[in-house]
Amino acid sequence: MAEELRLSIEKLVYGGEGLAHADGNTVFVPYVLPGEEVRAAAKKRHKKLLWAELLEVTSPARERAKPRCPHFQNCGGCHYQHISAAEQLRLKKEILRETLSRLGGISWDGAIAEHSAQPYGYRNRAQWALRGGMPRALGYFLPESSVVLPIDECPVLSPLLAQTFLKLQDMTRSGTLPAGVQEIEAFSDSRDEKIGLNVAFDRFSKPAEELISSLRSALPHTESLLLLDQKKNKFELSGPGYLTQEVGGYEYRVSHLSFFQVNRFLIEDLLKTVVAHARGELALDLYAGVGFFTLPLAKTFGKVVSVDANLAATRDLKANAELARVFIATHNEHAEEFLKKTKDKPDFVVLDPPRAGLGAQPARDLAELGAVEIVYLSCDPSTLARDLAVLTNSARKPKEIPAPSNQYEIAEMHLFDLFPQTFHIETLVRLRKAP
Repeated sequence: MAEELRLSIEKLVYGGEGLAHADGNTVFVPYVLPGEEVRAAAKKRHKKLLWAELLEVTSPARERAKPRCPHFQNCGGCHYQHISAAEQLRLKKEILRETLSRLGGISWDGAIAEHSAQPYGYRNRAQWALRGGMPRALGYFLPESSVVLPIDECPVLSPLLAQTFLKLQDMTRSGTLPAGVQEIEAFSDSRDEKIGLNVAFDRFSKPAEELISSLRSALPHTESLLLLDQKKNKFELSGPGYLTQEVGGYEYRVSHLSFFQVNRFLIEDLLKTVVAHARGELALDLYAGVGFFTLPLAKTFGKVVSVDANLAATRDLKANAELARVFIATHNEHAEEFLKKTKDKPDFVVLDPPRAGLGAQPARDLAELGAVEIVYLSCDPSTLARDLAVLTNSARKPKEIPAPSNQYEIAEMHLFDLFPQTFHIETLVRLRKAP
């Protein structure tokens, strides 16, 4: 029988869990709020660290809210539906400051500008899994598990994505979804009127033409459909191969395997904030994707260089640049490799890396370019802290990394709540070269 704990929650930490102490142990428990008294059951131990399951909130915080989704606390997709929207923002800023200070030695006492919008219905992209077992149903993977939790609704989806999911779930439960489907990824355009689908099969159960006809008949909003036979590593495409996103007066072709920001309500605000007042001779866009920041930068700089390792995204960027009638010097390679060898001396750099961040040595290579301004868009405060430690030459910079000849100061910090109801934190940091 699991050990029962009575805990006083001290704070939330990055990852969505509350932190408490009991009998000399540090305890992590999900779905709680600072100041709450709870009962929990110990699940896993590592030395003096305990991970526990929430049993009961005996003394709830004033900021506790009623979750909107019936699957909350079972599905691993959301972590904060029990917290009011305003309190989510406050806690995320608190976690961001603490993480930057603890891991990066970055003490930012200035304001953190908040950017938020509707807390539900915001996602323009989602992925659902289907595994063996009865009854067959689509759902999300349970946290740290290969087990799929069947769901009936997901309130963070855009209306068209939610409608698409319900139809797919009906097909699954009625047995009309083609056999062999393992995962389905859906994404919608900027008007939430058209759908792109990536459908992964263990193997095609019928000729591709029949599978395409079946899915298109059931889902009339489908603009482009990509089927994958995983046994044969074979793709079948029906449609143009992309959807169009319209943001800030620009049109972006986004193909099936390209990345695009998923919060449909904050995309334009993010774009305007990144490129605000940016102008000069040379701009560098690292992890450029389909050219989200690249296109507007091409209007205010003499030359723009884009770098991205995703070939599909680079092809999209070239098509988008042609449509916008701008020239972009594109590099289809990893940003870290590009920074090792480039001789460019940009005035402005924007980077939007994945959760792994840029890396300590590439951050030093970036600083050596000597750009007047760097805008770093991060989706993980832990790796942001590491990279900022190098760019600002803080005391927490890794000792094996020599101090860069150019050092930077933080000019602005913004928190974009691109993923409400989750622990994820999107941070925009504007840095300027120190005199």
